[in-house]
Amino acid sequence: MIPEHDPKGLIRESYRIDGISMDECRSILIDWALSLPSGQDHMQAVQAMLDQYGPLAPDHPMTGLLREGMTPRAPRPRRGRSR
Repeated sequence: MIPEHDPKGLIRESYRIDGISMDECRSILIDWALSLPSGQDHMQAVQAMLDQYGPLAPDHPMTGLLREGMTPRAPRPRRGRSR
């Protein structure tokens, strides 16, 4: 376990819950992200969790969310009028 990346053990516990849904994992992941210490590199923490748990549970919904979190997204188009 990497306590600095999972200070409350939320990710660890999500992998222990049988039949956990994608929505439940998403909620846990948000709580986990909000519980990281100030200044913590979120991408590094996501990668550490993925490295630790991904190989053990490749089909787990949390693994899918962690992988999704590592995928860069295109910037959103601006909405509204220009000023």
